[in-house]
Amino acid sequence: MKEKLELLKLLADETRLKILNILMKEDSYVEKIACDIGLTPATVCYHLKKMESAGIVNCSRSQFYIIYSLNREIFDKPLYELIKDNSSALGADERYNREVISRFFKYGRLTHLPTQRKKREIVLKEIAKSFEPGRKYDEPEVNDIIHRFHEDHCTVRREMIAFGIMAREKECYWLVKDE
Repeated sequence: MKEKLELLKLLADETRLKILNILMKEDSYVEKIACDIGLTPATVCYHLKKMESAGIVNCSRSQFYIIYSLNREIFDKPLYELIKDNSSALGADERYNREVISRFFKYGRLTHLPTQRKKREIVLKEIAKSFEPGRKYDEPEVNDIIHRFHEDHCTVRREMIAFGIMAREKECYWLVKDE
């Protein structure tokens, strides 16, 4: 519930809503957005970084520019899903998992890897949900997906293999099916 509240607070800003409206139309870069809404690039960059850390926008490099795009998965959900409290319907294990995830993820990004093995496994399995079961990925694809959650994609990838969540053969990676 706390993460949902922080997301709604993040959206309750006029400048961020203007930026989101621009990104709804097309992917863009800081200088263009700044020109469109009449702010300095530094101000726009500040807001974009906050929204990126919340998982509302994604960024990718294209030649000399960092291109920002809207994370449409968040905005495709109905509002009631965003504000609905599901905690009372969950079992004890699921509540614990949710608590661990909420403690180590902020705005959809992993703040740091837990030291405790059980918590680390819960966090890694949460990241693994972004991979399609049965699909094989090359290393850059795996790195890009993990990088959405944490800067150190090498450590996270290595840990996912060590925990048996993901398997590797040469430069090919895939999710291991749960028995």
